[in-house]
Amino acid sequence: MSRHDRAPRPAKDRTNLYDDITGKIIADLEAGRFPWVQPWGTPAAGAPLAMPQNAATGRRYSGINVLILWGAVIERGFPGQSWLTFRQALSLGGNVMKGERGITVVYADRFTPEDEKRRARETGEEAHAIPFLKRFTVFNAAQCEGLPEEIAAVAPPPPPGLIEPTVEALIRATGIDFRIGGNRAFYVPSQDFVMVPPPQAYHEPINWHRTALHEMGHATGHPSRLARDFSGSFGTKKYAFEELVALS
Repeated sequence: MSRHDRAPRPAKDRTNLYDDITGKIIADLEAGRFPWVQPWGTPAAGAPLAMPQNAATGRRYSGINVLILWGAVIERGFPGQSWLTFRQALSLGGNVMKGERGITVVYADRFTPEDEKRRARETGEEAHAIPFLKRFTVFNAAQCEGLPEEIAAVAPPPPPGLIEPTVEALIRATGIDFRIGGNRAFYVPSQDFVMVPPPQAYHEPINWHRTALHEMGHATGHPSRLARDFSGSFGTKKYAFEELVALS
């Protein structure tokens, strides 16, 4: 296939990508989310007002990616502005948690093919660079586990009064690694830690306490404690039994 035959494809891909991004921003606006405004008074305000950056390289995202990632932080309530690709998370000794959905960002640049450079040398003309646009999927640090402490997402401390002192004391007394952050509640048996979203993300404070104690209930099944069987997958009797234990 000739180079002329291949030319229309990148343009079509770029058009589709532009349409996707434009559609996402319009959807955010229609939903009342303004990525360039600090969302005071909402659970998303827990994320610091800062430029999104790649947690592995420290490089800040630019252009339309800033709006895309700010919008994702607001929409999903992430506690920080640090992002990683799937492979970067692995290279740092961690991984993206199962079931997490990434955010599409773009990289735009130009390159000059070798045959174009050769043509320019032979004719004395200026070489023509070809613009390109690539998609990448990134994940917030809060969507990952096992990352180094200096990279792992850290949620701001909850405002005073949102956590009942007796519950806070109970959690502390267990000695279980209890973490606050992200937008999902879960217990990781392999690493023995509990993660729950910040209290300010809940419409009713009591629901945060219910969630926290439920996940702590799962943590009691660790081999170093009651050694329950965590091998059951969703929908199995073993899974249902474990859920009943955590609910009791």
